[in-house]
Amino acid sequence: MSTKADVVYDKMKGRFEVAKCELDFKNNYELLVAVILSARCTDKKVNQVTKSLFKIYPTPKDLANASIEKLEKEIYSCGFYKNKAKNLVNMAKDLVARFDGVVPDNFDDLLSLAGVGRKTANVTLWTGFKKPAIAVDTHVFRVANRVGLCKTKTPLDTELALQKAIEKEKWGDFHHFLVLFGRYVCKSQNPACNECELCEICDFYRQNNKK
Repeated sequence: MSTKADVVYDKMKGRFEVAKCELDFKNNYELLVAVILSARCTDKKVNQVTKSLFKIYPTPKDLANASIEKLEKEIYSCGFYKNKAKNLVNMAKDLVARFDGVVPDNFDDLLSLAGVGRKTANVTLWTGFKKPAIAVDTHVFRVANRVGLCKTKTPLDTELALQKAIEKEKWGDFHHFLVLFGRYVCKSQNPACNECELCEICDFYRQNNKK
């Protein structure tokens, strides 16, 4: 018997076909930088910034030697630029000093890098290395709880609940499907319930459309 998570996965696959990260990158170093910049910022804006940023800092060594002040100006439009600039430089220093400039391919090592939290580590694991992972951002948290895949109060609890709800080999795609669905359909404000294929199983829709 299909679970609610299975139904959501199949519906999302039908809508989006391919689960793809919308950040632009050419390698795992660029991916990691872009994901750090994407915190509380749109992928579209990040892509605009990294287009020139990666020309200035094409390698971890270049970024490790960057001037914080100059980097702040380069990433200003991504928001929280002071913390992000500091984290990016320290992350790059970690990569150079501890990993020979190579982005590690396991969760614990990724999490040990400056500025890298669970979401960033999980996105990098799946998108960069195709290792099963579920990253929980605001979209994943909102959609999962609205639909009723889980009833959680923290991103960590949501991550753990979703890991139990869906087969491990589907984790990465499931994450991307929920991100895209939250970004374009189940928006924070004014969700497009009239064009949503999940209405029949959605707790949020049922609660807000009681007859």
